[in-house]
Amino acid sequence: MTPALQLAAIGIFIGCFVLAAWRGAHLGVVMFAAACGVGVLMAKMPIRDVLAGFPVGIMVLLVGVTYLFAIAHGNGTIDRAIDAALGRVGDNAALLPFLFFLLTAAICALGSALAGLVLAPVAMLLARRHDVDPMLMALAIGTGQSAGSFAPTSLFGIVTYGTAHQANIPLNPLTLFGIAVATNLVLLAAAYLMFGGPALVRRRRSINATPATPRPAAPAFSPSKVQVATLACLAGLVVTVIAASAAGLSPDVGVLCLVFAAILALIDPAVGATSVARIDWSTVWLVGGIVTYVGVLQHMGAVDFLGEGARHVGSPIAAALIICAVGGLVSAFASTTGVLAALVPLALPLVASGDVAGWAMISALGICSSIVDVSPFSTTGATVVAAADESARPRMTRLLIRWGMAMVVIGPIALVSVLVAPSTP
Repeated sequence: MTPALQLAAIGIFIGCFVLAAWRGAHLGVVMFAAACGVGVLMAKMPIRDVLAGFPVGIMVLLVGVTYLFAIAHGNGTIDRAIDAALGRVGDNAALLPFLFFLLTAAICALGSALAGLVLAPVAMLLARRHDVDPMLMALAIGTGQSAGSFAPTSLFGIVTYGTAHQANIPLNPLTLFGIAVATNLVLLAAAYLMFGGPALVRRRRSINATPATPRPAAPAFSPSKVQVATLACLAGLVVTVIAASAAGLSPDVGVLCLVFAAILALIDPAVGATSVARIDWSTVWLVGGIVTYVGVLQHMGAVDFLGEGARHVGSPIAAALIICAVGGLVSAFASTTGVLAALVPLALPLVASGDVAGWAMISALGICSSIVDVSPFSTTGATVVAAADESARPRMTRLLIRWGMAMVVIGPIALVSVLVAPSTP
């Protein structure tokens, strides 16, 4: 594929954002149509190959999570469970973001980078119930996932240091994990300051002073068999994900959610039927259209083209910045695991030249590719948006786009400055 075609495809990709914003059209639909046109006419791809790039796995995840928790919310189980579990927390609502950071990191550290997403619906419900900005809770989930996923036992960590070791680059997995934790704690602290954390500390409102709807003080759970079954299914989901991850498997959270949702729909068909309307199809199409286009760009070699171009920049620090920025930009719209597997090798010639320290370059690239995952075009961001209250989704989408794109710039500058530059010969 010629560079002119690759640059044209990248230009069309950017143009879709501008056109959709100008006309107020659904970006996912515009991007999907453009992906089909560019794939068939410019990349000469069969339409079935273009469609193969549609992220069915992400679609199943979003549908499964939103449907399962819509059922649980519809029959009242989630609200009662939250009241019972958190009624003893007292006035510590200000600590909730840090609690969910730790929980998400711990679950993701067991093996699956997506396992922590089972907490997203509960986090979003708590945010609404206790007047915590849903952006803060979303970023707590996102930073926790990024931190935990670089554990030596988890996917991002395994891919990153495994690729480095294959290239004979000395990278201690615990060093990588420590850098990831420190980076994401700094980001969480920034989010806490930006999205209402200090106000939570000042007011220290009782965490159960403003329930969403009036409820009897007791019992903590309804004796309804439907709610008992729902609680069992939600507990079963979390236990299954954790157990499978600990066993070295890669549990598909979306499929598991649909399995448990199907059980509950059979138990209570009325709630199951009405909950279908709460599936977030808009987010499914948003992510699907953009990821499909990114697949076309990858087929055309446009991503490799950008990475290869960075290697020919004169300054090694500038080259490191470009490679990290490309990794972050692509990862904001595609699979982080795929980006790590594709771009870490592109950084190897720069490392082999001796111009930069290998461990620093690989660590910076890996983390830059992960901290953008709260973008609503990526799995994590799309899930937290879908799990939020419907009225909060437009604002969250806008803010998560800004945060994700800011990380494309801030992440490389900060990590290259702190890691790569001091270690450059």
